Amino acid sequence: MPRKKKEEIEPEETEELQGEELVKEAEKESVNDKDISEKKKKLLEKAEKLRGKIETAKTEELKEKVKGKKKTEMLIPLEEYVKSGIYIGTRVVTPHMRPFVYRRRADGLAIFNTDLIDEKLKEGIEYISKFKPENIVVVCKRQAGWKAVEMFSKLTGIRAFTKKYPAGILTNTTLPDFFENELTIITDSWLDKNALKDTIRVNKKVLMICDTNNFPGGVKNIVIGNNKSDKGLGIIFYLLARGYCKALEIKSEIPDLEWWTGEKENEESKSMSY
Repeated sequence: MPRKKKEEIEPEETEELQGEELVKEAEKESVNDKDISEKKKKLLEKAEKLRGKIETAKTEELKEKVKGKKKTEMLIPLEEYVKSGIYIGTRVVTPHMRPFVYRRRADGLAIFNTDLIDEKLKEGIEYISKFKPENIVVVCKRQAGWKAVEMFSKLTGIRAFTKKYPAGILTNTTLPDFFENELTIITDSWLDKNALKDTIRVNKKVLMICDTNNFPGGVKNIVIGNNKSDKGLGIIFYLLARGYCKALEIKSEIPDLEWWTGEKENEESKSMSY
């Protein structure tokens, strides 16, 4: 590897090189001439001072990097997002969802940008935290989300409709179980279209979980990710529950992430099989 020209060497590199050269020179002199211990001592002191400057500069640089990371710190480690497959979309990408797509796999499946998944989840948590539990409804017709949604409801006190959404419950005042809400969390706009239509009809707010094939339409507040799998929905509702309970100071025993993604159950079933 060619050495840098003198004018190409950065100031910090120069100090570091000087420090290393001084240490080598001191060590060399100590071997060849035992009578110059005083000179060696001075050289070592000078080298240590230079090293101190370099270490201080590096420490400050690392602090700045850490500050930068803290601003964009993920809700959970990146590997947890990857393990769950929350970033895997469908082969269909609607115009509304295209900005969130990072690339396509060889099999044609669209891949979400994990940074954007995390960012939209943070926004989703902040948004639902503006509403009281009694003013929120979560709807999930997809079976893959029933377990997570029901636990989310139990922890937060938010009413949930899984399996089937009672038609007109948010719009028909003559129904005995009619009630007014301020926000509806929609798990999938295709399956939960009746609840979405009813919410929009009465001019209430919506937080929608969107896969690449969803049309948010006029809904401004969305969470992005794989809303077809139990693991993807598990992570989404785990983070929404954790963030909501923290924001509203709701004291609930939130299960570990492994419970929401089904990994704990898989481990238990494996151990029982032996």
